[in-house]
Amino acid sequence: MVTPPVDENVVRFFDTTLRDGEQSPGATLSSAEKLEIARQLARLGVDIIEAGFPAASPDDLAAVQRIAREVGTADGPVICGLARAVESDIRTCWEGVKDAAKPRIHTFLGTSDIHLKYQTGMTREQALAAIRKAVTLARSLCDDVEFSPMDAGRTDPAFLVEVCALAVECGATTLNIPDTVGYCTPQEWGDLIANLIAETPGAGPGSGVAWSVHCHNDLGLATANTLAGVMAGARQVEVTINGIGERAGNTSLEEVAMAIATRPQFFNVRTNINTREIMKTSRLVSNYTGMAVQPNKAVVGANAFAHEAGIHQDGVLKNSSTYEIMTPESVGLHQSRLVLGKHSGRHALKARLKELGYNIEGDALNQVFARFKDLADAKKTVTDADLEALIADEFNRPEEIFSLVDIQVTCGTMGMPTATAKLRNANGEEFVYAAVGAGPVDAAYKAIDAIIQAPNTLIEYSVHSVTEGIDALGEVTVRVAPAGREGDKRSFGGYGADSDIVVASVKAYMAAVNRMVAVLGYGDRQPEGEAATVGVKSAGD
Repeated sequence: MVTPPVDENVVRFFDTTLRDGEQSPGATLSSAEKLEIARQLARLGVDIIEAGFPAASPDDLAAVQRIAREVGTADGPVICGLARAVESDIRTCWEGVKDAAKPRIHTFLGTSDIHLKYQTGMTREQALAAIRKAVTLARSLCDDVEFSPMDAGRTDPAFLVEVCALAVECGATTLNIPDTVGYCTPQEWGDLIANLIAETPGAGPGSGVAWSVHCHNDLGLATANTLAGVMAGARQVEVTINGIGERAGNTSLEEVAMAIATRPQFFNVRTNINTREIMKTSRLVSNYTGMAVQPNKAVVGANAFAHEAGIHQDGVLKNSSTYEIMTPESVGLHQSRLVLGKHSGRHALKARLKELGYNIEGDALNQVFARFKDLADAKKTVTDADLEALIADEFNRPEEIFSLVDIQVTCGTMGMPTATAKLRNANGEEFVYAAVGAGPVDAAYKAIDAIIQAPNTLIEYSVHSVTEGIDALGEVTVRVAPAGREGDKRSFGGYGADSDIVVASVKAYMAAVNRMVAVLGYGDRQPEGEAATVGVKSAGD
């Protein structure tokens, strides 16, 4: 089955969070995490999910296959895989997506003189031959084929028309034009897209060929360029959640979706995005990748609907439209002042969670309720932001190869900061270790390292409060990189939330280290030294 015919009134959203987004430094995702994000993207209403790069690794292939089978249903999104213009890549890509009800192969080749000279070493004639071979093969396997001339923004326009015409001739159904390095400005990008649509034989209006734009944010122009492409006639936009991606990132799905939703008379198109799922999707991706969303980020940032200046507060209290061009509810935020505290029951918590979009029942509800009670005992009221963070910490965590049993720290001006950690491995064995550090968090991390024996370097540590007040719930994100593995530039993120910031820090670190252990295979190693269920070993011994 191919994708639906091009509707000039609808902009289709091609989400590449699981492919281009995962290429962000440190944003490595497990197969299970990719599947959960794919399911949420389907609920969000994206039209096409680029599930991965199947030829990149066996794990990526397996993840794409699982998403194709479980998310790529007849009433679900198109499931797409990326492939270089190489036969082995294309055949592997087809193996990844073929079980989807609506599969797509996306193949690409650099076409700028810079890429041809320095990356592929091809002449223009050789590039055309490679494109012909790749697109023809892809179309022989799959009815829905997308072709991208990489670095189109710096490609000779006349050669770009020749490339696009050849791809259509060989069976491409979507032509995606990438500003791969974020070089173009909105005016020239809009002109380029309009000229390509007008000048490419067999790909004009009514041809059935979909035109797409894929913009990067190196100069902060990704959203502006993407919308310029829409105004020029593109009816597919390639985006990621929170704008994550290579270097400075990709076009943000939430920004394009809300621009079109907020200014319908200007853009004169519509989308299939359920905007009320935006905030939930943003938090899910942020928590799984360990990449925090900047507070002033458009649409999904913590300050997007916050007002501090007196004149703004006065205007919003009188009428929110004075300073808000979209409502918090339109992106899935809830401004309800329902107060939840230590006297609230399970029914009230369940009802509030349902209003927030979380249908939690049975044992899962009991887990959340227990955590909620602990939090309510620690602070006067529990806000929606607290609940969102609690849900993220309880359910959006990687597989626990090592789990935290207990952590205890002592610190202050007298003596040295000391932490004692008790961890449990997958076999149920418990290990205890005490360590001294520069502070309580450093000591806790050293104790954990001594038990798990997974050498790493802490390259990022970020902490902030979810809500106001001294009793606020704290969120911590960390990023670690494997140590002693020359040439391995991967890093792994983790997230934790707790009213005790040291506990939140430990949860985040455990999540990051568990993710690293799962990927790099430390899981079969036993803790060394005397750290064990009997006795305690200090770092000084």
